[in-house]
Amino acid sequence: MVDRSIETYEQAIEFVFGRINYERLHGDLYSAGDFKLDRMNRLLAAIDHPEEHLPVVHIAGSKGKGSTAAMIASALSACGHRTGLFTSPHVESFEERMTVDGQSPTPERMTELINEMAEAVRALEREPGHLSPTYFEITTAIAWKHFMHSHADLAILEVGLGGRLDATNICHPLASIITSISRDHIRLLGSDLASIAREKAGIIKPGIPVISGVSPGDARDEIVRTARRLTSPLWQLGREIHLVHNRQDHTVDVTTPRTRWQNVSVPLSGSHQAMNTALALAALDLVAEAGYDLPVDQARQGITDVSWPVRIEVLGERPTLIVDAAHNWASISALLQTLSASFPARRRLLIFATSRDKDVNGLLRQLLPEFDTVIVTEFLDNPRSVPVEELHRRAIEVFDVPVHAATDPSTAWKLAHRLASPDDLVCVTGSFFIAAEIRELIVEQPWSQPARTG
Repeated sequence: MVDRSIETYEQAIEFVFGRINYERLHGDLYSAGDFKLDRMNRLLAAIDHPEEHLPVVHIAGSKGKGSTAAMIASALSACGHRTGLFTSPHVESFEERMTVDGQSPTPERMTELINEMAEAVRALEREPGHLSPTYFEITTAIAWKHFMHSHADLAILEVGLGGRLDATNICHPLASIITSISRDHIRLLGSDLASIAREKAGIIKPGIPVISGVSPGDARDEIVRTARRLTSPLWQLGREIHLVHNRQDHTVDVTTPRTRWQNVSVPLSGSHQAMNTALALAALDLVAEAGYDLPVDQARQGITDVSWPVRIEVLGERPTLIVDAAHNWASISALLQTLSASFPARRRLLIFATSRDKDVNGLLRQLLPEFDTVIVTEFLDNPRSVPVEELHRRAIEVFDVPVHAATDPSTAWKLAHRLASPDDLVCVTGSFFIAAEIRELIVEQPWSQPARTG
């Protein structure tokens, strides 16, 4: 096959999107055996190992890892350190996944980066055995190159899936963080919390400090055992890290073995974000111990300034419009607690879609009793999506509330527009994919005044 030259941004993105993408692949089509670090090692070797020259804070967890990563990165940038941030998936554009001091690479720069990567990928594919890097592996390598070319001082890396075999796990961390453990991706990571914790604990490196927000139980015990075996100092929330959440003004007081942080504003909605803020502050203390200058006032302001889409994001008022990427039991529970505590409404409307590899009936049992009207749909061009007909059937079997079936997100959004009154609340949740698709529709076609930001 003749290699096609990459001349435009569109061709560059097409090159990456044409690779195997486990974010969108049906769960029945892959297993743990498809995730092998030797592919990533070969790819990084082909681009001169950029990961060997940049220290990182590495973050895994069932929920909260993206929010925690964003807080740490914003604080470090505010303190004057040029900071890369790698997260997934993206909401609007591919380059959102790799920012430096909050700025994404330009389309021109992204085209250059992918062109460089394409040469390495094609060379690997010509080798015996046809080693073919995946979408996420290529994306991770592109991020490393971008951070190096941008002269980043350090980077914050969010694990894509699991931990032990994730492409980001070839790194040299200053600190590792495991935010939480709950049941998710059970076909790949295991059905019990200890097995899931074992996979996520795979990011712990010998002698490197670890921060854990994992709740007591088998999962926490697994983290403790791994850290002890690798002689990695461990700070646990509720033990070495003490948190007081001042719910009235949504601030936290956090004490670590190094610092006492007082009256720090939690930038994102939900009591669970207080925990994420505490983990971020503890991580800043470990970065400071590694020799980075982190003035307290600048770090505090950096955390306060964080804005992170589709994490209980309020996009409109009258009616209240909330978009959240919750997709497992723990994140749905956190969403419902926040709605009850902070968003009173005359009626609640739900727009829901989810993936086949989730506990669909379990999520429906959690959500449906809390809403007056439900609209089920499916996200576009994604084989992981539960078909709307199946979702509608399951919903009416689970709970007796009005359930409407919309063939696509646009139809669901238009139906919610007709059904909701100014005193109601519309919540979109069930998957990052449906949250991102509906968010785009809301931004492009708002029916209410934008939400207040101050």
